[in-house]
Amino acid sequence: MNSVKRTDGKIFTPSKIIGVGLNYSEHIAEMRSQRTADPVLFLKPNSALASINQPIRIPTAYGAVHHEIELAVLIGRAGFHIPADQAFRHVGGYALALDLTLRDVQRKAKEKGHPWAVAKGFRGACPVSDFVPAEHVANPQNLELTLSINQTLRQNGNTNQMLFTIPELIAYASRFFPLEEGDILLTGTPSGVGPLVPGDRISAKIEAVAQVETTCLDWGND
Repeated sequence: MNSVKRTDGKIFTPSKIIGVGLNYSEHIAEMRSQRTADPVLFLKPNSALASINQPIRIPTAYGAVHHEIELAVLIGRAGFHIPADQAFRHVGGYALALDLTLRDVQRKAKEKGHPWAVAKGFRGACPVSDFVPAEHVANPQNLELTLSINQTLRQNGNTNQMLFTIPELIAYASRFFPLEEGDILLTGTPSGVGPLVPGDRISAKIEAVAQVETTCLDWGND
């Protein structure tokens, strides 16, 4: 899966997926980290994309794989150095995404001061729903996010808890990366992240955006 679909049928092929770390205060606390003065950005390759409507394959041979539910923002209009007060003009839609993370790999890399691209960018590390056109989401900065594993609630937050808002993230990211049509911005995750194992049943919802049910499988030898 190298492209994503909007519910009006339009197909987009992202040149990049921009992730945002540490954008919810309770998640910062559970990660024993500290709030930063600027957004923490990282990149996932296009090959990390996967359909969240299909079983999610996870690479269990490399340690714990954590779920992180996020509101995904689709860039519908290209731009560079986008002012925050014009940022929503560049949004083409919203989706539910999982920022899957190889937590043990990430932790070891951080301890050594090494990059942790592998922990965030492995194949299938960004399962995503279809995107809802932006005009169908009245207030993306006030949406409930929930994720349950095997009917047990793990994550429950609201996009109004973001430390950096959607316009602020777009403005900051576009200082460094020209945003192209089809690019995806992941906006951070609330607290409650935790491990997935093969056989887990995932229920996830972002109001006005998507509600999904899926399962986890091991990577195997595919």
